[in-house]
Amino acid sequence: MPKRQYDDDEQISGASSKRAKTKDSDEEQSEEEIPQTQTRPKRERKGKGRDVDSDEEDGQDGNEDEGEEDLDDFEKVHGEKLRAVLENRRRTQGGVAEHGVIEYIEMTQFMCHKLLKFHFGPQINFIIGHNGSGKSAVLSAITVALGGKAASTGRGSGLKSFIREGQSVAEVTIHLKNQGEEAYKPKEYGKSIHITRRFTKDGSSTWKIKSQDDKVISTKKDELGAICDHMNIQVDNPMNVLTQDAARQFLSASVPQDKYKFFLRGTQLSQLSEEYELALENITKTAKLLSVKKEALPDLRARLREVTARYEEAAKAREQKKKVDDLKKELAWAHVAGKQLQLDKKVQEAAKLARRLPKIEESIQLAQADFEEASAKITEFELQFTSLEGVAHLNNRKNDLAAEMRENKKKIMDFTNELNQMNASIKAINYRITELENQIAEETRRMAVNTQARRDETQRKLGIAKDDVARLENEHQNIIMERKNEGLAADKIKAHGGELEQQKAAIQRQLGECESTIKSAEHQAKDALVPYGKGIKQVLEKIQTMRWAGDKPLGPLGLHVKAKDANRWGEILRNQLGSYLVAFAVTDARDRQQLKSLLVQSGNPHTMIIVYEKDLFDYRHGEPPEHLLTVLRALDISDPYVLRILINQAHIESQILAPTRREAQEILQNLRGGGQAWSQDKFAVRVFPEGGVSSSPLNIRNLNGPMSLLLTGRDTASEIRHFTEQKMQLEAQWQSVTQEIEVMKPQFMAHKRNLDRIGDQEKRLLSDLRMAKQNVANLQAEANEELPAGLQGFEGAKQEAEEEKESIMEQFKDVMAQKVALDEVQIGLQHQTKEVREMIGEYESKKNAIQVQMDGAVEKRMQAQGAKRHMEEKHAKEKKEVDVAQEAVEILETEFKNWTAKALEFCDPVANPRKVEDVERQLESVSKALKEREKKQGASVEEMVQEVNKAKANLEKVEKVLKQMSALNKALKASLLIRLARWQEFRRHIALRCKHVFQYHLSNRGYYGKILFNHHKGTLDIRVQTDDQAQTQGNSREKDPRSLSGGEKSFSTICLLLSLWECIGCPLRCLDEFDVFMDAINRRISMRMMIDTANTSDRKQYILITPQDMTNVQLGPTVRVLRMPDPERGANGTLPFGAAE
Repeated sequence: MPKRQYDDDEQISGASSKRAKTKDSDEEQSEEEIPQTQTRPKRERKGKGRDVDSDEEDGQDGNEDEGEEDLDDFEKVHGEKLRAVLENRRRTQGGVAEHGVIEYIEMTQFMCHKLLKFHFGPQINFIIGHNGSGKSAVLSAITVALGGKAASTGRGSGLKSFIREGQSVAEVTIHLKNQGEEAYKPKEYGKSIHITRRFTKDGSSTWKIKSQDDKVISTKKDELGAICDHMNIQVDNPMNVLTQDAARQFLSASVPQDKYKFFLRGTQLSQLSEEYELALENITKTAKLLSVKKEALPDLRARLREVTARYEEAAKAREQKKKVDDLKKELAWAHVAGKQLQLDKKVQEAAKLARRLPKIEESIQLAQADFEEASAKITEFELQFTSLEGVAHLNNRKNDLAAEMRENKKKIMDFTNELNQMNASIKAINYRITELENQIAEETRRMAVNTQARRDETQRKLGIAKDDVARLENEHQNIIMERKNEGLAADKIKAHGGELEQQKAAIQRQLGECESTIKSAEHQAKDALVPYGKGIKQVLEKIQTMRWAGDKPLGPLGLHVKAKDANRWGEILRNQLGSYLVAFAVTDARDRQQLKSLLVQSGNPHTMIIVYEKDLFDYRHGEPPEHLLTVLRALDISDPYVLRILINQAHIESQILAPTRREAQEILQNLRGGGQAWSQDKFAVRVFPEGGVSSSPLNIRNLNGPMSLLLTGRDTASEIRHFTEQKMQLEAQWQSVTQEIEVMKPQFMAHKRNLDRIGDQEKRLLSDLRMAKQNVANLQAEANEELPAGLQGFEGAKQEAEEEKESIMEQFKDVMAQKVALDEVQIGLQHQTKEVREMIGEYESKKNAIQVQMDGAVEKRMQAQGAKRHMEEKHAKEKKEVDVAQEAVEILETEFKNWTAKALEFCDPVANPRKVEDVERQLESVSKALKEREKKQGASVEEMVQEVNKAKANLEKVEKVLKQMSALNKALKASLLIRLARWQEFRRHIALRCKHVFQYHLSNRGYYGKILFNHHKGTLDIRVQTDDQAQTQGNSREKDPRSLSGGEKSFSTICLLLSLWECIGCPLRCLDEFDVFMDAINRRISMRMMIDTANTSDRKQYILITPQDMTNVQLGPTVRVLRMPDPERGANGTLPFGAAE
């Protein structure tokens, strides 16, 4: 179909616009799966002509370098012409596109819209509405309907995420204008193409591509791709459809590299570059294939020589006899040459075997180093064992407490039995007293009335005296209770005071640790290597000057390791990996002893030295699923060899990190095969493949001094500030505890004084109680004297019973007091027993943790010992094979000498004899031909002629084909070089056009600026001089975009976007929230500028989305404003937009 000729700018911007093909989006890809095309200038210059001839490469590189140097001349030559074209275009009104623009869009159950319809204008369309009204859904619908990827919208990773919440299916319909001479299949589709895409929750997606009359023409994605390609619609081009997230990134945070990538992708230069690279790769493959084909030529030539030789031999029968003799001589020396080849091969085999011995010896040394390293770890764990305080005294204390508790329990049982007996006795006495009182009352009634008054007086005094005794006894009980309460209060204060003294001592220790750490941090400020040992800086300097058998030692390893979340995991990782962080690594075991001596001299005798192999192996198969946190994923390791050393030594790729011991166990049990984990509550958990589980507390050592600065995630100043603040907090705690102790001391002394006062009161009260009891006894005796003999007997018996009861009560009180005191002692013994058991359990936990680590080190040492033994046996075996091979060399050498002597006796030496098989085959052939010739004459010669002609024809045919293909491949290379040169020239023209358009747009605001292209580094940067800066500073310098205000930066970036749009040929431009960072002035000017640009653009449609109103913007007849209605919301005020599944 004939194409209408566009004006100059259209020819420049649309030269490669129809190369983009939209990939099938039925199976939506995530953002990470979208291939990112990046064209790096270095690769353009060094990689595009890699496999062409050297003179063509040099010419290409020279042309590009020359083009970079002549950039100013290029702009002078073409700048004036381009400015004239642009000036002429500004005076003309752009035409309306006849095809490729969107006339209508309809969304059903799409995102937050139940049903939304819009009729777009052919040139400028503004979509406005409140925030959250679903404006961005229009761009997403356009992308989805035209076959774009869902991930490119920034609104979801799959089509299912676009379906309105609560719905199972969504549908988007777009009407594309299809008129004019370049309409796509106008007979089938008419003046409008209707595209409908329908997708469901279960993941299915269908297209219906209809004509103007809604007749379905096709349901294939390929037809949609053909339509977009014909109309030059590039829906996945980020410059054509700039989504909200992409717009924000481009307008506010785009870096020069991102702008350059937008430039290349928008103009499709990057795609063209990739296609050229693919063509170059195919040319290279063809060249390699031709090279392989050429290898067949020697065989064809050999075949031709062979049949020619046979022909000549058959044709020259007279020379056949001489030929037979010559062949026999050649055969003799061919055997000698064959024997020499055997000798050379055997010598090479012996040398190859001998070369394997040093590698085995190196493996033995590595195994020995592993053995020594494991032994050093075992020694370290044994030192940790010995550093643990023993538990013999704790066990003895526990046994003593148990014995004392058993003795107290026995006494308590005795006291209980005694109290029960006293209760029974008191009950019996109370019963006897009651009987006696009844008898006394009976006798009293029988007595004469004249003595009753005197007895009543005596009984009254006796009652008063008894009341005094009861009152004094009650007061005595109160004093006993008060004394007990005061004693408990004093003991409580004393116990709390002891705890405070322990806290005070612990705080004092922590203060010392903080001071030590602050000093280490201050030293680290002067020497960053302080945390890794003594004099490490001097050690590294000496390492650089010393000679090493392998690579220079690597270390300390911690220089290349940082914790990503140091506040959460720093302490555990520092304790568990501390010895590896300060370790060094060597590639040759012979360097280990030299490095060990250097570390010992510097005062670091216990620093670990690891022997490693520089192998960047793939460790991903050993990692758990990505959602699980491992030690490797918690660290940021900058050196790949350090990473693999820690994987081999500490298994950081499979060591799980979990918040608690329970969660760690659950994670490991869900993993097939078990594993190991460290928990944040300081437990080491291990789940065995067969299902067993073991957990033990981590051996968290208090790393004081320099090593406490490892993996903190803070710099030196932050460390000093952190521990200074911690020191101030500890000093405040120490002051608070000290003040509390000082407050409690007078309280304790007050309770002691109260106890003394209560003791004095008790003494006085007991004296009064004895006197009151004596008074009761006297009055009782007086009353008894006045009674008759029978009544006196009853009264005496009653008095004796009461005295017995009183005695038992006194005993009861004493026994009860002893029992209560013993109960309190028993409770104290129970608390002490619990504390001793906890101390023993803590010791056992630490012991078990160290034992587990020691068992692992012992296992590694046994493995290293076994590996060493295996390699020693292998070395002996290989040594034996070397000896056997050397003996075979000696035997072959003797045979070679003997055969050479016999060949010299037979004939003179023959230079360059052929293989024995070839000579024997030719000798047999010539001998046979000689015999046949004796029988026949001529027949064999004709057959040989035919065979020679056939072999010659085959050789000539292959040589001709190879020559033609080589010429074609060379022509393709030359053509590609020309295209590369044109590609670079095209890039220059587009960049120049972008610069001039950018300067013109800036002038609308009174600014001056320029675009800086660096094709070599792949950057696109802008420099802007604002009007206020021009007045105050003149033309001193332009502003970097980062120094511009928010409005200036947004305006400058809009100018850059408009200039980039001038370089692309797609008829569709979509932009979301372009004015989100602008003030009112810049927004008004930007809107006017965009409208003017759109009016002058020929056959382009603009769809611009803004949350602002359009009241302050002057609109023209080419502008259509579409207001977005607020969407329906649920009962809770949320949008019905389904989450991605």
